[in-house]
Amino acid sequence: MVPGTQRRRAIPRDAHMRHERELRLAGFRRIAGIDEVGRGSLAGPVVAAVVILPERHLIRGLRDSKVLARARREVLYEQILDRAIGVGVGCIEVEVIDRINILEATKLAMRQALDHLVEAPDHLVIDALSLRDVDLPQRPIVGGDAISASIAAASIVAKVTRDRICAEFDGRYPAYGFSRNKGYGTPFHLDALLAEGPCEWHRRTFAPVRMMLAGEQLSLQLLLESRLFTDEEIDAEG
Repeated sequence: MVPGTQRRRAIPRDAHMRHERELRLAGFRRIAGIDEVGRGSLAGPVVAAVVILPERHLIRGLRDSKVLARARREVLYEQILDRAIGVGVGCIEVEVIDRINILEATKLAMRQALDHLVEAPDHLVIDALSLRDVDLPQRPIVGGDAISASIAAASIVAKVTRDRICAEFDGRYPAYGFSRNKGYGTPFHLDALLAEGPCEWHRRTFAPVRMMLAGEQLSLQLLLESRLFTDEEIDAEG
C-alpha cells in the first residue's frame, strides 16, 4: 500500500438477475430462490424462505440480509411480499433440529417453504445447498445470497421472519437477550446460560448447551474464553 493512502472498504453491490436470466433463456419461467437463517444459533428454529420474483421485480437494494440494516430489511421484506409472484416460509423447531441434526433440519425447512407456495416453481436457485429429494432442476450457488436477487430476497424474508420469532421468545425468556443476539453465542448469552441454565428453546445437541448438560464445566469454560460471537457480529452471522 502506498504510504498515506487507505484501502477503501468494499461497498456491497445489489444482487443481480444474471442466473435467473440465463435460466429464462433456457425456457424456465418460475425460478425460485431459496435461503435459510439460524443454522449456527444455540437456540430457536432454523427458518427457510423461497421467493419467486417477476422478471422485472423493480425492488431496489436486494442484498444478502446480513449486510442490511434492520430498518432496511423490514422495508424490503414488505416490498418482496407485495411484488413477488410467490413466497413460502418453512420453520423447523428445536426438538426436530436436535433429533435429525441442523443440516437435515435446514433442508427440511427449505422443503417446507416450497410446500407453502401456491404454485410450484420450475427451477430452484439455492444458497450453497442442493435438495436431492426435490424433483426439480436446481442450481446451487455459493454465496448466492449476495449474487442472486431471488436468493437475496429469500434471505431477507427468512431473516425478518426469524428475528420476529426471536423477539417473541425474548418476552418469554428475557434473561438470555434473544431479541438482541438471535440465539447466537454472544458473551451476554453465554453468561446467562451459565447463570440460568438452558431453557426449552435451547438446542440440546449444540455446544456449549450440550457441554453444560453433560457437566463438562472445565471444557465449557475454555470454550467461553475462546469467545464465540460478539453482539455486533450477530447480523453478520445470520
